[in-house]
Amino acid sequence: MPLINAIEADATLPDTAGKTRTILARRLADIVCLPASRITPVERHMSGDLLVGILAQSPLELRIRCARRVAPLTDVAPGLMRFLIRDEIEVARLVLEESEALSDFQLVNAARATTLEHRLVIARRRGLSELVCETLLAPGEPEVTARVLKNRTAELSQDGLDRAIELSRSHTELCTDLLKRPELRPSQGLTLFWWAAPAERMKVLGRFAVGREIMQDAAGDLFAMMADEDWQDPLVRKAMQFIERRQRNRAAIDKSPYSSLENAIDTALEIGMDATLAEEISYLSGIKPVTGAQILSDIKGEPLAVLCKSTGLKRDYLIKLWHALKRPIGTAEAPDPTMLATIRCFDSLSSNKAQTVLRYWNWALSSALSKDQLAEIRAPGDLALNQEMSTPERTAALVYGHWNSQDQA
Repeated sequence: MPLINAIEADATLPDTAGKTRTILARRLADIVCLPASRITPVERHMSGDLLVGILAQSPLELRIRCARRVAPLTDVAPGLMRFLIRDEIEVARLVLEESEALSDFQLVNAARATTLEHRLVIARRRGLSELVCETLLAPGEPEVTARVLKNRTAELSQDGLDRAIELSRSHTELCTDLLKRPELRPSQGLTLFWWAAPAERMKVLGRFAVGREIMQDAAGDLFAMMADEDWQDPLVRKAMQFIERRQRNRAAIDKSPYSSLENAIDTALEIGMDATLAEEISYLSGIKPVTGAQILSDIKGEPLAVLCKSTGLKRDYLIKLWHALKRPIGTAEAPDPTMLATIRCFDSLSSNKAQTVLRYWNWALSSALSKDQLAEIRAPGDLALNQEMSTPERTAALVYGHWNSQDQA
């Protein structure tokens, strides 16, 4: 539907009326286009208002001519500009693509009040502000979101990126462009990892799997202090668990009937993986069972490589765990490509960098969530994301919501 129901000249008017209207429109456009030294703002605005009144009931061709004439100007009557950018896309495109007279306020209003085609044109503009980008991303239109992400001159806010990441769950092709944005934070990259394609997952790991040497050096003396306090401060305890070098849980190993992570994997290979063994492997690896379940249930393999590398397992135990999970292995002549990709991922990571990723997942997917919150997040239905969520809450809602939908499928 066109935004403006433009009509031709009334049939009762004389034949010359159309010509007269066109001439008047041109002359009013001439006045509107005069330099500031020759016309006062009041006259410009009044002339613009008269021109809008005529254009609103004039043919498309005349409106296009006017838009082409106005587009290069830096000082345009606001009413005329508002009319043109809300007109049909053939008219609006001429102004929306190039005009330097458009303010963020005008662009935001146009994005909200017009069509998908208009938003696609706006998304191509150079130098889009955070405010305009957020408005363009708000409707959750994949085409517009992709164009905004590809626009290297656009400035994206963290809220805007969060909207794009949420949309990328159902439109995974957006992950490629998201990973090219310099504004992307570790929390966002390591969240979209879970639904990204294998090549994009490796890009996430290459960008966000970093060492923690600086944090470890800065906090080295605090471990003894926390031990003296019996680790009573839960916030500090969670932060220190992220920083420390040791990944395996010694307390869990001492209590485990398997006595080591390797023995638990050997048992899983012998009798098959079940929920009890998966939980035990999680505890021995120093992560929560809910994080372990997310890793062990992922069918692509990269999270498994991260788990094994971070816990110091050798490559043969990665393959044993792969067998225990009954993943396809192929033949000696033609090994399964997913298994080979998982092994390559394992070989590409250092233990310290893998630990950074694993500990971030464990913190983000479990640290701030109660059992009731996790149950609500993983319940069927639409995700109720909002900007008041903490980083762990938002990450868990996105990841577990996605996992839940996969399970249901």
